[in-house]
Amino acid sequence: MTVPDPRVRLVDLRDTPLTVDEALAAVSDPAAGGVALFVGTVRQQDHAKAVELLDYSAHPSAVDTLREVAESVLTDEITALAAVHRTGRLAIGDTAVVVAVSAPHRGAALTVCKEMIDTLKAQVPIWKHQVFRDGSDEWVGL
Repeated sequence: MTVPDPRVRLVDLRDTPLTVDEALAAVSDPAAGGVALFVGTVRQQDHAKAVELLDYSAHPSAVDTLREVAESVLTDEITALAAVHRTGRLAIGDTAVVVAVSAPHRGAALTVCKEMIDTLKAQVPIWKHQVFRDGSDEWVGL
């Protein structure tokens, strides 16, 4: 069994509102001169259709996979990383995901932050049920 990388300071899935402050506090470090932040919110339109709401669900292994992804994107230049994703029903404007990465310099933080959100979306078993105002719906990420 491998020891978790202590630079991955926060990984979680939760059905309660997310805060940017929590992620920023998790990656705060005196060695870090730059923090990159990604905040994903529920938008009002997708595929030229009005969105009513989203409902996120996740496989029981999703938190473990999220940690594995976080550890896989780390580079030697990274000070700390945090990633939290919502589950459950979300309304327009709600925060769905927060990723924060700190490093001594902005370039590394920005690069790893982008890689983290892209890899999270591709590999972590989280599914989005999107309900449109016209009554139609779709599943994303299955």
